[in-house]
Amino acid sequence: MEIINGNVDNFDSVVSKGDVLVDFYASWCGPCKMLAPELEEIKDKVQIMKIDIDDNLELCKRFGVMSVPTLVYFKKDGSYITNIGYMTSDEILKFIQK
Repeated sequence: MEIINGNVDNFDSVVSKGDVLVDFYASWCGPCKMLAPELEEIKDKVQIMKIDIDDNLELCKRFGVMSVPTLVYFKKDGSYITNIGYMTSDEILKFIQK
């Protein structure tokens, strides 16, 4: 799977299917840059969408994103879970299996 660059226009259609990990990030954020290769490692296991917070303030408000990186995993049942901060690829996989 590829990593999708998301925005307000395509967000709902992608996450409504479930099993989507959304990475709220900023280009100036050090931990976000550290997280990028970890996401690359797992892109074949889960659909990933990246949301640049500087370009998508509406989505940040909607999901209460106050710090980056913030990972939000959308489940098939419509619910979601959130984690703030850097995680390794193994930690991310454990997080989405909760």
